Amino acid sequence: MTDLGPVAWPPAPIRTERLLLREPEARDRAAVVELFTSPEVHSYLGGPQPRAEVERAMPGAPDRRPGRFVVDLDGTVIGQVTLTRNPEDRRPAAAGRADLGYLFLPRAWGRGYAAEACAAALDWFAAALPGEPVVLATQTANTRSMRLAAKLGFGEVERFWAWDAEQWLGLRPPVSPGPA
Repeated sequence: MTDLGPVAWPPAPIRTERLLLREPEARDRAAVVELFTSPEVHSYLGGPQPRAEVERAMPGAPDRRPGRFVVDLDGTVIGQVTLTRNPEDRRPAAAGRADLGYLFLPRAWGRGYAAEACAAALDWFAAALPGEPVVLATQTANTRSMRLAAKLGFGEVERFWAWDAEQWLGLRPPVSPGPA
């Protein structure tokens, strides 16, 4: 994965009605470890990573890199939203495009936090890199993620088989930022 290109990073924290999207900090480590090791979170992502491996790979603060936001609710991290770019993606429709990813802890599910956080990140992206489309991939069996993709404006580009399951690739056409 490569960075997003010519964007100022980190941006000012992004505030929504209920959430704060910001760069990861050392105090977020435990929540990020939980995100990567949770069987529920990774039920459609090939399974969780072993806790000892994640602990060893993350000795201090979570990686701070362009496009990675932790999602904070009242001072507690409940998830993360990422925008990354993979110039060598095997799917031509995704190669070189920004890819939206998100992980939320089970205790945050069903409350609209993912939609709120992803919409805010996509708005930031549209303002930072106007005219660029965004892709999103998810398992077709993940009905919650499929609904979220539709709500965020992603339309199906293709379905493909990977990680022993049918996957869905969606594209969100470029969105012009609204008036400031």
